[in-house]
Amino acid sequence: MDSDKILEEIVNVGISLSSEKNTRVLLEHILLAAKNLSQADGGTIYAVDQENNLVFDTLLNDSLRLHFGGSSPLQASFPPIPIFIDGQPNTKAAVAHAAATGQVINIDDLSQQPDYQHSNAKRMDDEYDYQTRSVLTIPMKNHEGELNGVLQLVNARHNGEVGPFSPETVKQVQALASQAAVALTNRQLIDAMEELFQSFTQLIAKAIDEKSPYTGGHCRRVPELTMMIAEAVHRHTEGPMAEFRMSDADRHELNLAGWIHDCGKVATPEYVMDKSTKLETVFDRITLVETRFELAKRDVELQYLQHKDKADHPELMQQMQGELAQLDEDLAFVKQANTGGEFMRPEDQDRLVQIGQSRQVRIGTEMVPLLSDEEVYNLRIARGTLNDEERAIINRHMDITIEMLESLPFPKHLQRVPEFAGGHHEKMDGTGYPKKLTREQMSVPARMMAIADIFEALTAADRPYKEAKKISECLTIMGRMKLGNHIDPDLFDVFVKEKVYLEYAERFLKPEQLDEIDLSAIPGFSP
Repeated sequence: MDSDKILEEIVNVGISLSSEKNTRVLLEHILLAAKNLSQADGGTIYAVDQENNLVFDTLLNDSLRLHFGGSSPLQASFPPIPIFIDGQPNTKAAVAHAAATGQVINIDDLSQQPDYQHSNAKRMDDEYDYQTRSVLTIPMKNHEGELNGVLQLVNARHNGEVGPFSPETVKQVQALASQAAVALTNRQLIDAMEELFQSFTQLIAKAIDEKSPYTGGHCRRVPELTMMIAEAVHRHTEGPMAEFRMSDADRHELNLAGWIHDCGKVATPEYVMDKSTKLETVFDRITLVETRFELAKRDVELQYLQHKDKADHPELMQQMQGELAQLDEDLAFVKQANTGGEFMRPEDQDRLVQIGQSRQVRIGTEMVPLLSDEEVYNLRIARGTLNDEERAIINRHMDITIEMLESLPFPKHLQRVPEFAGGHHEKMDGTGYPKKLTREQMSVPARMMAIADIFEALTAADRPYKEAKKISECLTIMGRMKLGNHIDPDLFDVFVKEKVYLEYAERFLKPEQLDEIDLSAIPGFSP
């Protein structure tokens, strides 16, 4: 190969290496390029692990038609080679010695070289009836002199004959190795930054889950379910979603968005997130209500004692017992109302008003009603345990999530993360929050996450105001949401047809939640 072609080959290799995103494939490309440039029959490339060992990555050999490691499904089990032993360079292995000293080791004839063990080469020779003769070992160091791999080539070929690696070939491979080391360093830095950011997003999610005992695991389960839905739609080949496909980059972006979809909850007060009853703030104020009812019962009994010497004593006794029974009944009703639930009837809300106004008790020098106006307001909450003001605080987490994410300088391949993460409370008819987006204004992945968030919440067993629902009930509720244009109808159909609900249930739900599903009974769904 003349000098112009060699230069062209090195330049082309540099361009190819700079565009490769998979580290293992990149190492394989480096080895293949070096083998072609040097006309070697085979070669091996080693990476450096965190314990400062050389670990086998890829082996290529033309004569034996071998391809281990790298992109090949065939893997070779070579033990790690320590670069240093007891703090001293490992001189027993040529690859370790080259790595430790930074020197190029060029052996013309292995049989005449007693300095190194070459255990891997001897193992290959014995196993495949091969003869390793010339060996060129080059450490791969980047522009800062940091070692990130070792390249080893075997059996340079000249006109079909095996011979030594020439000084010119050594220089050419060194130039390639140096260029490759920089490309490898760049790839490793990018991978490290990606891993750091992924870990950081999971750290935020874990912190939010730990913040509230009632939503523990939500931030972990939603990305899992979102990706299950995405994969189901990706493999679905019928209907309106048949054309949807995802690349690995798309998957990474969506998964990342799933982990931080609720990051705004870091600013949500714990007393609101953890509000397990309607009267709870820092503590459950039902105990104060119970005290007032006990005072009211005491007043009834005192009034009876003051008048029991009258002639109508039996009637007074009956009246007292009736009032005490009514107070007990009213308190039981208040305590039941305090727990929250799916729906409170208007007549039950009116009864709470009547109970609050029914009588007063003395506390200190002040007469107070059995239920204050603020307590009645909270007890009359129709669904769940949050009043309108607290619901607004909870909903505010979406504004904060979007503000936080939009303030980050996401790289190009992650620029859709804020949109994916910020839309899981939107509804297809534009009545959701925070932006009141319609279906047409939302991406498909954002609509997927909305379904994931809803199904996770419906099936969750850690909510303080409701029991974990069975799958059939959840699908019925979501079917009604489909008919009400709250969730994407096409995605919900895929969710059911591909049995994503079952895949999720088998991993995350209690066995008693997995009941029989009659698909024909799901509102708006046609099996």
